[in-house]
Amino acid sequence: MILDDIIESTKERVEMNKKRHSISQLKEMAFAMPIDQTFPFQKALEKKDMSYILEVKRNSPSKGQIVSHFDFKEIAKEYEMIGADAISVVTEPDYFKGDDDFLKEIKKIVKIPVLRKDFVIDEYMVYEAKLLGADAILLIAGIVDEFTLMRCVNLAYNLGMSAVVEAHSSMQVRKALRVGAKIIGVNNRDLRDFSVDLHNTVELRDMVKDDVIFISESGIRNRKDIEMLEAHHVDGVLIGETMLKSRNKRHTLEVLKGIVEADEN
Repeated sequence: MILDDIIESTKERVEMNKKRHSISQLKEMAFAMPIDQTFPFQKALEKKDMSYILEVKRNSPSKGQIVSHFDFKEIAKEYEMIGADAISVVTEPDYFKGDDDFLKEIKKIVKIPVLRKDFVIDEYMVYEAKLLGADAILLIAGIVDEFTLMRCVNLAYNLGMSAVVEAHSSMQVRKALRVGAKIIGVNNRDLRDFSVDLHNTVELRDMVKDDVIFISESGIRNRKDIEMLEAHHVDGVLIGETMLKSRNKRHTLEVLKGIVEADEN
């Protein structure tokens, strides 16, 4: 299963990184940085209307390279210019061909909040995210035990970062709520086989009260998808491939928001 392979490669990556810099070194450096307790990522998603988190991602394990020309800085700057509320940056190197430098460089050139999207299995990676400049970190409920998840959530908060706790099932949503998640992202993609079902968000929506920000991730392609999510009071969406593949990103986002009609062809 691809997910097992990704987790295994992530464990190897973390162990290699720990040999370069110990967790105590990272901890000292991370807590020496400015800690913004206003949580700009969460604040960006608290508006009344749907929030849009647009993703910078080079590859997909199931589809390979998403776009032939991948200029991550150019993409991020365009996302900010067209009205994204936040940017998600995939940093997993082996299966998504991401890079920590993508996030570090993007953070230097945009003013909107940036999320580190990776397969976090250890507190070490939370410290890494802080040092890279992330305003938020993705934590996947399905790949770590509840104790580790809680420690990572609390550590992120203590470092001034928001934590998006990702769930795919009702059991994982309950787990996210137990650890005090303030932002829950339902992944419509099953990471075990990479199949996508947008109704996964709808089925899990009622489990989460309005005081927790509720995001839908993956498989969002058109205005009808957004309308369905709006009807179920989803607070925000994380969109990757639809935006990355678009030749006119401003028009695509305006179509999704319902500002303009989609082209006939």
